[in-house]
Amino acid sequence: MWSLSVVLNPLLFLLLFGYCPSVTIRPKEGWQVYSSAQDADGRCICTVVAPEQNLCSRDAKGRQLRQLLEKVQNMSQSIEVLNLRTQRDFQYIMRMESQIKGLRSKFRQIESDRKTLVNKNFQELKGKMESLQPLIPVLEQYKTDAKLISQFKEEIRNLSAVLMGIQEEMGAYDYEELQQRVLNLENRLRNCMSKLTCGRLMKITGPQTVKTSGTRFGAWMTDPQASPKNNRVWYMDSYTNNKIVKEYKSIPDFVAGVESRTYNLPFKWAGTDHVVYNGSLYYNKMQSNIVVRYSFETGRVVTQRALESAGFHNVYPYTWGGFSDIDLMADELGLWAVYATNQNAGNIVISQLNPDTLQILNTWDTEYSKRNAGESFMICGTLYITNSHLTGAKVYYAYSTKTSTYEYTDIPFHNQYFHMSMLDYNARDRALYGWNNGHQVLFNVTLFHIIKTEDDS
Repeated sequence: MWSLSVVLNPLLFLLLFGYCPSVTIRPKEGWQVYSSAQDADGRCICTVVAPEQNLCSRDAKGRQLRQLLEKVQNMSQSIEVLNLRTQRDFQYIMRMESQIKGLRSKFRQIESDRKTLVNKNFQELKGKMESLQPLIPVLEQYKTDAKLISQFKEEIRNLSAVLMGIQEEMGAYDYEELQQRVLNLENRLRNCMSKLTCGRLMKITGPQTVKTSGTRFGAWMTDPQASPKNNRVWYMDSYTNNKIVKEYKSIPDFVAGVESRTYNLPFKWAGTDHVVYNGSLYYNKMQSNIVVRYSFETGRVVTQRALESAGFHNVYPYTWGGFSDIDLMADELGLWAVYATNQNAGNIVISQLNPDTLQILNTWDTEYSKRNAGESFMICGTLYITNSHLTGAKVYYAYSTKTSTYEYTDIPFHNQYFHMSMLDYNARDRALYGWNNGHQVLFNVTLFHIIKTEDDS
């Protein structure tokens, strides 16, 4: 579907399906699908199916296909010329073969009546016949070769037809023109998405298993602030007594185990709830309530700051333990810390942090017990909390920092490997990254968005 609907209604409701990053695992991955319908008030819920950037940029494949077709056509022409020459020579040889066979028959007839011939003439004729005898197997081989050339010609014709069919399936447009059409569509889609306000979580699907590695507990992540061409992956195995961070240039490299760099942090981390944001790693320093900001570019700690009154070292962890007292996360609105305090009776506290200085910008106290939460993640300023880390878990509670209100929800997700020790949202990928009992997985999310038109401003 290459068209993008133009919407004139004051409000356009759009269900936006998030997508998994490209990992070269599924043929249909990378497509963003937007569902469509019409609500009771007649307002449009539009559909757009758009390929991920560069998915349809097939110039290189198009050139290869055209070059292959040209080579096949050149081969076909050469075979045609050779075939004409072969057919001409073949007709001559067929006549020659007939003459030889006739000569052999005549010779046998004469030999049977040789008493009537002069002995000299007979011997001369016999010598000519014997000189022609070796040509007979050569002629047979020539006929076989001519047949092979004919078969080869037919195979070339079939291959050419197949290639033409592939070219038709790839599209009737010139590939440069096709690429331009895709770029235009992507620009129109970006303009549309720039009007999106933050969305509300409606559904979680998956997971897609990216890799199986490490211990039962750990974290893996990409940078939601990175450019589209920067798909580096960071990998932090275990929840304690470790300070080695492995870096991979892309998810395919991560799957293949091709490390690009290793970082030796100055302090060991606690838990698995770390986050990479705008080129820096944010993590909880072991046996403390200190948040550390580590720059991957300089390889040094930029700043560190304590979360006052925050519990640590399994005082207020998630249900699975693992020193998961302080959960650092990022969404469309910035950097966040989720933890619990004695002052809030062990219930979850949400603080928005300054990414540069780690100073607290604002804080919200919830009424949900940290010890009863399986995991949590932020989407568009709303904290979503799961009720367990085990099989049967679901998103049970949502707290909006915009309205300072909460609601109970019922959004199930498939805990495929029975134990979830990390679940974080990536705003760029619109996906949840999970560490599921030693399996690195991705979940799709469905968000409910509102598109505001210029009339609403």
